[in-house]
Amino acid sequence: MRLFIDTGSVAEVEEIARWGVLAGATTNPSLLAKEDGDPADIIRRICELVDGPVSAEVVAKDAKGMVAEGRALRTLHEHVCVKVPFSAEGLAATRELTDDGHPVNMTLVFSPNQALLTAEAGATYVSCFMGRLDDISVDSTQVVSEIVDVLRQSDTETEVLAASIRHPLHVVTAAALGCEVATLPGKVLKQMLEHPLTTSGIAQFEKDWESRPEFGEWLAGLVAKTNAPA
Repeated sequence: MRLFIDTGSVAEVEEIARWGVLAGATTNPSLLAKEDGDPADIIRRICELVDGPVSAEVVAKDAKGMVAEGRALRTLHEHVCVKVPFSAEGLAATRELTDDGHPVNMTLVFSPNQALLTAEAGATYVSCFMGRLDDISVDSTQVVSEIVDVLRQSDTETEVLAASIRHPLHVVTAAALGCEVATLPGKVLKQMLEHPLTTSGIAQFEKDWESRPEFGEWLAGLVAKTNAPA
C-alpha cells in the first residue's frame, strides 16, 4: 500500500518527505485555507516534494464549473490529480475530465454503491473516509472491505484510497483490506514511528556503545577514511 500525506502545509511535507516513504499527497480547501501564501505555490511545491500524485480539489457545485476548475488546476503541475466531491454533478465532471486524460480522485465516498459509480465514471482513485464513518457509528472496516471487494470483482483500474485516517490502526486495517493507497495526516505518520521497545532498545544500544569510547573513535576514523578524496 502506498502512503500519501494529507495536508496543506509545505513545511510538514518537507519534514516527512525526507523519510523517503511518501508516494503522493492530498489537499482540500479546508487544509489550504489554514496556510499562508498562494494556494497555487503551495500545491506546486508539494508536487515537487512528493514527486507523485497530489490531489487538488474543485469547489464548483455544477459539472461545468468542476471541469473548468479541474482543467485549470491541472496546469499548475503535471502531478496534480483533480479532486472532485461525490455527487451526480461530480460523476458527470469526472467522466468528462477522465475522457480528456485528467486523473481524478473522487472524494467523500461512503458506500460500495458510490464506489461503483465512481469507478464507472473513470476515476483514478475512490476516497473512502474511514474516520467519518466511525464518527457516526458505522463500521469503517466493513465498508472499506466491501468497497475493495466489489471493485476487485469489476473490470476497473480505479484504486481504493483510504482517507480520514485518525490513528495508526486505520492504516494497518486499510493495508490488510487491500487498499492501494492511504492518505494520512502528518501526526498519524509520526505516530507510526513510535514504539516503546524501539525507544528503550536505542537507549540501551547508546549506553553500551558509550561504555567503550574507543569504538566511537574507530567509527569516526572509518567514516573519515571512507569519505576521503581518492
